[in-house]
Formats: sequence, C-alpha cells, structure tokens
Amino acid sequence: MLTSQGNTLTADTPKVSIVIVTYNAGKTLQACLDSIYKQKYPVLEIVIIDGQSTDNTVEILKVNTKNITYWVSEKDKGIYDAMNKGLKYVSGNWVYFLGADDVLFNDFTNLCYELKDSSCIYYGRVMTLGGPTISVNEYGFAKYGLCHQAMIYPRAVFADYKFNTRYPISADYALNMSLFNSGYFRFVFKDYLIANFNQTGISSTSIDKIFERDRSRLVRKYFGMKIWIRFTFWRFKRGLKNKSH
Repeated sequence: MLTSQGNTLTADTPKVSIVIVTYNAGKTLQACLDSIYKQKYPVLEIVIIDGQSTDNTVEILKVNTKNITYWVSEKDKGIYDAMNKGLKYVSGNWVYFLGADDVLFNDFTNLCYELKDSSCIYYGRVMTLGGPTISVNEYGFAKYGLCHQAMIYPRAVFADYKFNTRYPISADYALNMSLFNSGYFRFVFKDYLIANFNQTGISSTSIDKIFERDRSRLVRKYFGMKIWIRFTFWRFKRGLKNKSH
C-alpha cells in the first residue's frame, strides 16, 4: 500500500479532479501546476480548458501533457462556460476549481483526506491580500459568499447544477447560493489553509453588474426574508458610506 502523510491509500480513496481554466496564463500556469505536483494526496487528476491563448500557455500545456489528464485549447464563451466544459471531462468523485494564477498549499492534501460524505461541500481557507479567509455563518454566506478556491465539491453537485453563464464574473457565488439551502447538500468547514488566491484576476478587479442587479432577489430566494432584510440594510448602509467618500 502507498502511504501519504500518515494516511493509507486504499481502493476507495476518492479521486479529486482539479479543473483549471486558462487564457494567456503563461506567466503563472507553471507555478500553479507545480503546486499541484507537490501535493501528497495520491489520487489527483488535472483537467485544463484553455480559451485559445495567444501567449505561451499552449506550449506550457504541451510540456506538462504527461501530468495532465485532459486539456484542450479552443474558443469559449468565458470563464464559466469553460468551467462547465471542464466538468464533462472529470472522472473524480470530487471536483476542485483552481485559478491558473493561484497556487496550492500543502494543506490541500489534508482537506482531500477529509472528503468522506458526498452530501457535503467541504471548504477550507485561502490566503488573500487581506489575510486568510474564515468560515461563515448563513448571513455571512449570503453577504459575502465563499471563494471557490476554498471549496471542494462532490461531483454529484454537477449532475443537477451548472454555472450560470449569465453571470460572467460571479457565477460561482450564484451557484453556491442555490446550493446552500438546497436540502441536498450542506457546507462543512475544515480549518486548513489550502491555497493562495491571487487577487489580480477578473473576479477581484471587476464587478459583475448583472449579478449585482440580481443579488438581492437571489438572497431572498435562497436565504429567506430574515436574512434578506439584514442583507438589504447592510447594502443600504454600504451605499451611504460609499456616497460619503
């Protein structure tokens, strides 16, 4: 038997599929891949969907082909269209989405070993410019959401759910909102710092205006009137604060 950090690899050790979408990611992709290669978890696969990059991304993919389960470079309709496309090629019991400019920490392996219940969406912490993220309660989830680099989904989620490409930047937030009180899945926090989230990507530097217009309605739909009232009041106060600056 193979062992990893004191854990035994058995026939039922679940495979974790890591999906990466790329576009002109030549400056960061190799470091991202290297951080996956350093993991001690023994059953990982990598699926990469590239949006027909014009830099050296494809060359990097070719060099790393032997370590990648599947990759393709072709035009897509944006980040979440590519993520949905990637889901067609995963074979793991669990699915994790990593940005091409992010890197994994060693604790990713430890979180993988916590994947026991396929009705749970497990999440840890990621490092951001403001420090490590934390666990959230229902109100915090509605207000801020979760960074998708912190989360590992059971593959069963994507039998019935996909990323809504109506939202070009925040479709992961919208998906998680719909899952939170679905009755089928629950979110479970494990205190591991699993990745460094690079906040120079589009999700950190741009606003999803379509999602922001829909956000209040989605909070009310998925979290109920009590959470919606608190959210609305918080949003109102934030608007007043922004106007005063």
